[in-house]
Amino acid sequence: MECYLDNSATTRCLDSVAEFMIGIMREDYGNPSSLHQKGVQAEGYLRYAKDVIAKSLKADPKEIFFTSGGTESDNLALRGAAYANCRRGRHLITTQIEHPAVLQTMQYLQEQGYEVTYLPVDENGRVRLSDLAQAMRPDTILVSVMHTNNEIGSLQPIAEIGAFLAQEYPDVLFHVDAVQGYGKFRIYPRRLHVDMLSASAHKIHGPKGVGFLYVAQRVKIRPILFGGGQQQNLRSGTENVPGIAGMAKAAEEIGRTLDEDVSRLYALRKMLAEGVQKLSGVHVNGLPGQESAPHVLSVSFEGVRSEVLLHALEERGIYVSAGSACASNHPDTAGSATLRAIGLPKPLLSSTIRFSLSIFTTEEEIRYTLQALYELVPVLRRYTRRR
Repeated sequence: MECYLDNSATTRCLDSVAEFMIGIMREDYGNPSSLHQKGVQAEGYLRYAKDVIAKSLKADPKEIFFTSGGTESDNLALRGAAYANCRRGRHLITTQIEHPAVLQTMQYLQEQGYEVTYLPVDENGRVRLSDLAQAMRPDTILVSVMHTNNEIGSLQPIAEIGAFLAQEYPDVLFHVDAVQGYGKFRIYPRRLHVDMLSASAHKIHGPKGVGFLYVAQRVKIRPILFGGGQQQNLRSGTENVPGIAGMAKAAEEIGRTLDEDVSRLYALRKMLAEGVQKLSGVHVNGLPGQESAPHVLSVSFEGVRSEVLLHALEERGIYVSAGSACASNHPDTAGSATLRAIGLPKPLLSSTIRFSLSIFTTEEEIRYTLQALYELVPVLRRYTRRR
């Protein structure tokens, strides 16, 4: 049996999405900036995508900008907002558990003369509103807090943060990285007082290499790419029409059954969490139930290195992660920033596995995975002790 439980890294593309994209690449392959019929057809797919994405957010289509994915969306939001508002201030606030696309961008902005405050989180990976309030300064121009943590599934108090900023600091922009949250929750930026929101297609069973950034109409940001002036001069470059249309198709399909799918995911996550805790020396990181994301479960196994367990599971056809797929490209970091931020004991930092589920995950796969863990973990622990 093959069990793909690394859906926070990427998801399997829906068959309907792949077929839709192939049709566009073969038949409606025009450049949307061209004035002839092929161009008009291509532009029609962009309008369709804007309408679908905007509807899912209860936003205006003019507020949707297409990018190459979550990383570019985060960069455009953070750098674009910082550059556009530098005369008003140069202080930015984020958290210690953000995705590298945010953390690395913040570090870059620090090199450009901006000051960044990195908020701590509690033992469950949640930001405290009191810490944010204390960090605010007269020269603060931007707050960026992720919706759903990609490693332990913690949910941030986005509604509370948005309400606080709208009430006390209405000129401060609020960016939310919703790459892991979009498609799992119904997220409405205006209702949450969110000014910018990033998302990525390949986390919702769409294609890789495409995403979007929601930018509220009142928000002014500067482009970070220059060229043909596409997308209201904010994101130049010929649009990836098949990818953008595929992302919209995936969002449309996911949206139809979102509530039922999320309920089923929570049930599968509970089954997995309860199952792994039948083993001794196991720690589930983050909050249980609906206080965390429905698709992410972080588990630390005492006495077993995560890479060893990962490959042992792989031999059984079970695919998991030892942490964020993107963070693995930064080998100089001393373990997961998220796990360190929640105060996980040092021996467990290198003994943590992330299981992440999708709409394709079945009860049979969870049972198969649990049985494999019951057999492998005790053996690997004995091997580790002998060494």
